[in-house]
This record gives sequence, C-alpha cells and structure tokens, in this order.
Amino acid sequence: MPLQTALRMVYPPRCLSCGDTVDSEFGLCGECWRETPFTGGLVCDCCGLPLPGAETDETVLCDDCLTLPRPWGRGRAAMVYRDNGRKLVLALKHGDRHDIVRPAAAWMARAARPILQEKMLIAPIPLHWLRMLKRRFNQSALLAGALADEVAMPWCPDLLQRPRRTVPLEGRTREERFETMADAITVHPKRRRRLIGRQVLLVDDVMTSGATLAAATEACLSAGATGVSVVTLARVAKDA
Repeated sequence: MPLQTALRMVYPPRCLSCGDTVDSEFGLCGECWRETPFTGGLVCDCCGLPLPGAETDETVLCDDCLTLPRPWGRGRAAMVYRDNGRKLVLALKHGDRHDIVRPAAAWMARAARPILQEKMLIAPIPLHWLRMLKRRFNQSALLAGALADEVAMPWCPDLLQRPRRTVPLEGRTREERFETMADAITVHPKRRRRLIGRQVLLVDDVMTSGATLAAATEACLSAGATGVSVVTLARVAKDA
C-alpha cells in the first residue's frame, strides 16, 4: 500500500481520453464521460444499438437487423461509434493504447450481462497472420481476454482463424463487405472440441455491417456450436 500511494503521488491517474487527472485508475473525467456515447435503455437485441423509446421485455430490433437477419442470436455494444467512443476505439486499435483494454472490458461486460449464459465460451474475431505481424496485436483478442476475466468465464484466444487474407473493409458497401468475408473465417481444427455443444460469445472492437461477425458466427455454427451471441466495444450507427 505505501508503494502504491507513492506511485499515485508521482504518477497520478489520468483520464483515458484527455489526460486530465482523475480520482481512480483507468477512468474518464466527468466531461469525457459525458461525451462518450455509452449504450443504455432500450437497445436492439441483436446488435446493441440504442433505440428510441422506453425499455421493454419484448425483443426489439434496429432497422439494420430487421433488414438483414443475423445468423447470431443476440448482441450488445458498449457504446456508439462516434465522438469520444470513436476516439477511444481508434486509440486502442491504431494508437497502441492498451491501457484502454481493461476499462473497455468492464463497459462491455456491463452491456453484455443480459445475454451471458452459463458455460458460454468467449472468443475473439481473428486477424490474418500478415495483419497480425504488421499490427503486432489483435485488439479483439485483448478485449476478449479482459472481458473473460471481468465476467469470470472461459475464453479461447485462437478458437477462430483467418486462413485467407481479405482486403480492408473500410469504405466498401454492405454487399462488398459480405462478399469479401464469405468463408474467410474458420474454426481452428484443434480447438473445435471446445465449442461443440456450447454457446459462443464472439468479441470484436467495432460492428459496422456485421459481415465479419456473420462469417465468424457461421463458422462456429458449422463446427457444432449450439448458438452464438456477439458483443462489441462500439456499434456504428448510420448517422455516425
């Protein structure tokens, strides 16, 4: 404790977004918290996008999920991909800000509570090995591991693999995204036994069209999973 106190005096906790001093580690200052579009209230049961209206026990879906049926069952997102939400995601993904992983996992755990099931296996969306070599880490795997610790559930970092290199999806149409991701993700043959007869929770940093999550879901179901749910740090909205 004396050492921790001394370290806090020398290195006071800083806001993850703006860098101002805060009261606790891995937090946001009041202003940045208000500027972060966390999800809450009524949300789409398939992707977690916030919806207008009061909370209800009935299943409600957003326009995207009504237009394009998803192969997974339920989904949640911790925040909307805009404003400070976008800033935090990009800082983690491209800025090597691994200090964001722990609080992000806590936010994702809070959002995912309604869809968690007993003995559910957590798994990240994989990167192709060339992309992994260039980036040096898989942000989805970092989030999945921290989320598994947060909710005390098992996870498998290499349950899925990406044997085929795909072009970046940014700037592509919905149809192009789904065509690109078709059969691009498979279950690792040595890990298949871990998902047979189990529910799987897929973890990714951002959901845009859902093409990547759909490809991963179909791979899990084909390999013997009884069902798949998804959780992302952020969900892109049409006005984002």
